[in-house]
Amino acid sequence: MKMYVGNLSFETTENDLQDLFEQHGAVSEVQLMMDRMTGKSRGFAFITMNDGAQASAAMSALNGHEVNGRALSVNEARPREQRPGPYGGKRSFAGNRR
Repeated sequence: MKMYVGNLSFETTENDLQDLFEQHGAVSEVQLMMDRMTGKSRGFAFITMNDGAQASAAMSALNGHEVNGRALSVNEARPREQRPGPYGGKRSFAGNRR
């Protein structure tokens, strides 16, 4: 089960999240989302746990839990929504000018 973890302090690391969630079961993946331009945390992450019962226990225990001065928001991740890009999703390439 993939979980969304929000309201993270910018100082929180992937290792911090790994250690925190492993208290509730085996963690298969931790993805701390980083800003492409600055390389700094965007304040949210995705945690994957293969065992649904362990993931549910982690969500219950850690939602609202304070880490680095911030109360975590933990819930089941939703599928990513398709968002159209600029120009209605059509891409403009400089080499295709007429």
